[in-house]
Amino acid sequence: MVDRFRVLALAGGVGGAKLAYGLARSLGDRLTVLVNTGDDFEHLGLHISPDLDTVMYTLGEIANPETGWGVAGDTWNFLGQVGKLGGADWFRLGDKDLATHVLRSNRLRRGETLTAITTDLCRALNITSTILPMTDDAVRTIVHSHTRMLPFQDYFVRLRCDLPVTRLSFDGAETAKFNEGLSKLAKGQGPICVIICPSNPYLSIDPIFSLPGLKDWIHDVAAAVIAVSPIVGGVAIKGPAAKIMGELGIVPSALSVARHYRDVVGGFVMDRVDAADADEVRSLGMEVVTTQTIMSDLDDRVTLAHDCLDFAKRLMKERS
Repeated sequence: MVDRFRVLALAGGVGGAKLAYGLARSLGDRLTVLVNTGDDFEHLGLHISPDLDTVMYTLGEIANPETGWGVAGDTWNFLGQVGKLGGADWFRLGDKDLATHVLRSNRLRRGETLTAITTDLCRALNITSTILPMTDDAVRTIVHSHTRMLPFQDYFVRLRCDLPVTRLSFDGAETAKFNEGLSKLAKGQGPICVIICPSNPYLSIDPIFSLPGLKDWIHDVAAAVIAVSPIVGGVAIKGPAAKIMGELGIVPSALSVARHYRDVVGGFVMDRVDAADADEVRSLGMEVVTTQTIMSDLDDRVTLAHDCLDFAKRLMKERS
């Protein structure tokens, strides 16, 4: 049974989507990706789900290979006209990408769930793995910068992270329910391994873990839980993770990421560059694999996915 285990991957945007792609290549319909929706917001009257779309476009093999987000070969006529007419054009919406937001927004206004809409969009893109929003309820990441409180996209895109972060909060998390699709997953055949992708622990994964009961569910259901560090040599592979860690008084390192996940993770994947910290990570009660975690091309994504799956299989066999 261990050889036919299923994977629940927790992911944010570009970094998480890259590993999810590698996992999907190996697992197909045995992969479920639970995606952060704390970044969701309304813009120009449309419901935008940035991380969800990045994962969906990546697994659907239509993502822009240069940016990692958006649709390959997209054009910007709509956005250019918005700017010409004096509208807010700071958030990049391509013409093809716009179709996703229009369809999603119309269906949400009719009372359909984000999960049902995402399922149909994935089917249209011939994605065999399951992609789930972390919740169908509204949870929004708020960035606190001393006395200022900013919606996440204002901080991340409009202001380009050009403010110190003193705290993060997740509005609506207290009453939100994690996606009901996890209950269906738990009833399926074969053990479940949880893999935390190399997404920002604070901006992408913490919103998921803020959902009441999710960590307990993972503890009860998962045969193994591993995390992949998004920090290599003290630097974030992508995005502001290292910057935010420093501003929160945390040393940007793979070891710090391991400490952040110590209450839920039993296995930790870190880059060879950080191998000197492996013993200290083990002292936290985690088993460790060191490998190449920077995914520069499609082959790297598949190779890292294989390393993670081999690690998960070993952990499950040791504990069975």
